[in-house]
Amino acid sequence: MDNENENLFNPKWEKHGYIQVYTGDGKGKTTASLGLCMRALGRKWKVLLIMFTKGGNDYGELVSFKNLSPKISKQLTIVQAGLDRIVYKNNSNELDKRAIQSGWDIVKEAVKNNSYNMIIMDEANIAIDLGLIDLNEMLDVLKSKPEEMEIVLTGRNAKPEIVELAHLVSEIKPIKHYWDTGVMAREGIEF
Repeated sequence: MDNENENLFNPKWEKHGYIQVYTGDGKGKTTASLGLCMRALGRKWKVLLIMFTKGGNDYGELVSFKNLSPKISKQLTIVQAGLDRIVYKNNSNELDKRAIQSGWDIVKEAVKNNSYNMIIMDEANIAIDLGLIDLNEMLDVLKSKPEEMEIVLTGRNAKPEIVELAHLVSEIKPIKHYWDTGVMAREGIEF
């Protein structure tokens, strides 16, 4: 087999970046993406983590990331593009839109400049669902991503167009949750 045919049958998949989506009504979408983040950092990847709809500092993962070694910390950029509250259709306002748009502008610039090996857009699906990020603009950015860049989107209500474009989609669905018995969010587990 000559080299040209060998490359057809043995592509260097590790050099190709994919689009991953973690969606559904179950718990664990952000957690899955943060696991990918840690794995990528361990392999010396440069990672951008945009946390749409999440502001404030009461997230255990932010505390952990602040305590990474200086060497690994240089590989990670975290942007909180949200206010310090949960955003729903009935409470979304202009301040939410501005915060999310600020983070979205950073993503677009990072994709355009090929600045990172991985971009994680936490709760991007929710921002799209709420109309705070334009679906068609997101699709254009995803289609124009550099070949080797990995992009991850999390959040409920992933649009069918995003699911169709993605290379990996995991739907996390609830089977049973202690919240249903009245247990509130617990520090270290839910935040």
